[in-house]
Amino acid sequence: MTRLFGMQTGDPTPHPPDPHHSDVMRQCSPALAGISCVSALVLVTCGSTVWILASAGKDLKDNFLIALAEREEANRSGRMASIIFIRDYNSHGQEISGYIDYSHRLKVEQFEGYFSGKKKLLPRSTDLSFYNWDTQNCTCNSSPFYQVATDNASGLLFKNKRDRKTVHVDPKVSPGDNTTRNIIETDLYVQVVIYDHTTRRKS
Repeated sequence: MTRLFGMQTGDPTPHPPDPHHSDVMRQCSPALAGISCVSALVLVTCGSTVWILASAGKDLKDNFLIALAEREEANRSGRMASIIFIRDYNSHGQEISGYIDYSHRLKVEQFEGYFSGKKKLLPRSTDLSFYNWDTQNCTCNSSPFYQVATDNASGLLFKNKRDRKTVHVDPKVSPGDNTTRNIIETDLYVQVVIYDHTTRRKS
């Protein structure tokens, strides 16, 4: 199985992990300190659960794919909820842009094709937001992790459903509490910005 999964001892059926349950990965973190998920981390084992990262063992050259790999474990475990802004061209040569909930995409989609370079990650009409600059088709959708707010004077906002903190994507203002804005220099896309939101679990 190539995507992240949990396998319970004595049960041959893989079970997708609950992204809200990060305690398992937290227990692993000290043992994995200093290990790069880009090249070295293949298996994350905690008790009877084995998780595999889609980026493990991949020869990643582009900064964007490396950035995705660096964030994969944290977004799968629920410690981080990254939003990816991508501006590029689709297969029809039309300019598109949008915001992708990385944690949600990891949960519902196989990512080995992206990390291996066989597929290209692009925004879709089902993502947090999508805009086709040629057809002017525009959509916004909330996800299991983010609520989309479009009727705000500050522009498009994303509220994290776990800690209720708001992510501001306007580059002229602060991205918000527990959030960093990261411009990724890449040869694969016209523009990429990743907003990393660190979630806080109530004790």
